[in-house]
Amino acid sequence: MRELSGAWMRHSGDFWGGFAAMLVALPASVAFGVTIYAAIDPHYAAFGALAGVLGAMALGLIAPTFGGTDRLITAPCAPAAAVLSAFAIELVKQGISPTSIVLLLTVLGILTGGLQILIGFLGVGRLIRFIPYPVVSGYLSGVGLIIIGSQLPKLVGAADDSRWYKVIFSPELWDWRGIAIGGATIVAMLFSSRIARKIPGTIVGIACGALTYAGLAMFDPSLATLENNPLVIGPLGATGEGYITLITDRWQQIGELKLSQVGSLFTSALTLAVLLSIDTLKTCVVLDRLTRSRHDSDRELAAQGLANMTASVVGGMPGAGQMGATMVNYSSGAKTRISGVVEGLTSVIAALLLGSFIAWTPVATLSGVLIVVGLRMIDTDPLRFLESKSTVIDFVVVLAVVGVALTIGLIAASAVGVILSIMLFLREQVGGTVVRRKSFVGERSSAWYRPESEMRILEKKGHSAVIFELQGSLFFGTAQQLYRTLEPELATTEYLILDLQRVQSVDVTAAHMLNLVRDALAERNVPLLLSNVRERLPSGRDLREFLELAGLRADDEHVIYLPTLEAAIEWVEARLLGDSKKPDADEQPPLELHEIELFKGSKPDTLVDLEACLEKRSYKAGETIFSFGDPSNDLFLIRKGEVKIVGSVGRGGAMKHIATYGRGDFLGGQAFLDNRQRSNDAIAIRDCDMYVLSLEKFNYLADQHKRIALVLMTKLARLLSIRLRHINEELTLMQDN
Repeated sequence: MRELSGAWMRHSGDFWGGFAAMLVALPASVAFGVTIYAAIDPHYAAFGALAGVLGAMALGLIAPTFGGTDRLITAPCAPAAAVLSAFAIELVKQGISPTSIVLLLTVLGILTGGLQILIGFLGVGRLIRFIPYPVVSGYLSGVGLIIIGSQLPKLVGAADDSRWYKVIFSPELWDWRGIAIGGATIVAMLFSSRIARKIPGTIVGIACGALTYAGLAMFDPSLATLENNPLVIGPLGATGEGYITLITDRWQQIGELKLSQVGSLFTSALTLAVLLSIDTLKTCVVLDRLTRSRHDSDRELAAQGLANMTASVVGGMPGAGQMGATMVNYSSGAKTRISGVVEGLTSVIAALLLGSFIAWTPVATLSGVLIVVGLRMIDTDPLRFLESKSTVIDFVVVLAVVGVALTIGLIAASAVGVILSIMLFLREQVGGTVVRRKSFVGERSSAWYRPESEMRILEKKGHSAVIFELQGSLFFGTAQQLYRTLEPELATTEYLILDLQRVQSVDVTAAHMLNLVRDALAERNVPLLLSNVRERLPSGRDLREFLELAGLRADDEHVIYLPTLEAAIEWVEARLLGDSKKPDADEQPPLELHEIELFKGSKPDTLVDLEACLEKRSYKAGETIFSFGDPSNDLFLIRKGEVKIVGSVGRGGAMKHIATYGRGDFLGGQAFLDNRQRSNDAIAIRDCDMYVLSLEKFNYLADQHKRIALVLMTKLARLLSIRLRHINEELTLMQDN
């Protein structure tokens, strides 16, 4: 007993949530079923009600059992009703017999489920979520308008083959009893939240419609019978053995269908599969936001497909994850998929207990329910797009999707919407710039710290080397724009650097344009430098391999690939300084004190006493000179070799190469001046010989040889100031661009 009590406590919310969801889903399912089958023939309305009940039962039992989304309620839905009604009406126009139409509807539902299963297994479910918002908005609004248009004739009691626009302007076709019943249903549903907040609006609307019918029946005896009564659904006519016979006969007849007939259903099945998948995933996304969870799109679509196949096999109508019933389920305390199973079971029980009541349900009441559903599907948010000129075209996309949905079809509407959205995207891409920043080597610096004399040379010659940092997508829409931007530099620059770090994609047209840039530079024997050419773009493409296949080969003397922008700038700096052919650093002799940049121009007698305070040290390549957090405050003067400085980006971030110091330079100046811990790591790139001045020795110099200490501090402060000024100029350049 304790175990049963504990299980009830854990899942009581699922029971009440499933029960409340059934109260919303079942009446709507009946209405949807009647809409579809009444389009075949008014006498088939009862079969439609039964199809709605069976669909609610099968979908409620199968989808949550195999799906992966807690609290999701699957039931017959408006998109299914819209597509299947339009399908049935078209077949009626073609003169196909009602029996054959029922068979084709069954096969269509099975094909739809099969396509959804295929979509799930192929992983396409994740892609459906990327359908643009204007397309989805127009799609849903189009479905809503289709539902409203299909229900207006039923609401006013006109003939089933009447067009809504003819009915509106033909009062002689109206049955005022149906208008009164449907009107009462619509008003009750729209204002139900003000009357009874805890009772679903669908239940309130159906109750008011039924009471209105009962009131009219008191004055009209013809309404008190089910026989030949066009205002009610009528007997379901398929229970027990009769139902089993109905299904077995249907399957025997399906075997007589031709393959060509089944093949002709594929387009409609694809339309319905896409619609139902979108409807389901939209509901799942809303649930994820409410519950802070994450659904499995592909698994859910496969389960939805299996449920729709099962529903069609047993004579029910297909459906999807319903937003309204799901929200009722969630707000009623449901927590797991059990609530969906409860909804399916209670649908069966309610249908068995209330079968006679369903037979007396007014057709106008169900039409009123569907009209309200259609109204609520119309998305009014895009009207805000009219408030700004920049978003008016997005509103036009929504209107185009709605217009095509109403005049041609839903699949065509989807295609038009996606095409228009792609065109809008291309417009945005073409309208934006792919050049993030233009600068010159004289305004930038590599990671290599240069002596003051070399920095002056680079400032003077640096404008002969231009840098373009690119961004976004390089494709046929932006290739010509980029070429026009580069063209003025092709005739004058001595070095051209294209940095591709922020480039997201490159197509063949853009690659061909880069070949043209290379050819124009090659005529003047100028190299094209490409930096940050990644091996894997977000799309998965190997950009380096793609560019080489497109003609920008690494063995071409006019094309140079470099790993980073700093490396490209360093390569150009070396050419501007004319030191590309200097002897290898390992072969150069150690510098004497007077040859080091910091002390050039100092008097020999000044350096004699200073040199006596210096310690000579050597470090092998790869050896750490100092590390982050070290208390060391020594000043290092590089006589020979190279040292790189590395540090982390942010707290605990990846290590980044910050600077490189070479022969004749110094490092450790900041810690030497402020006597604080080291802020980075210093590692020898090549074997190094150093002069090292400790702070203790400097303090001795300051006491005994004030002039030497003053000279050292003055020169050190000056060089650090030059470096800081250059860094500030670079930061200003980056902010301005």
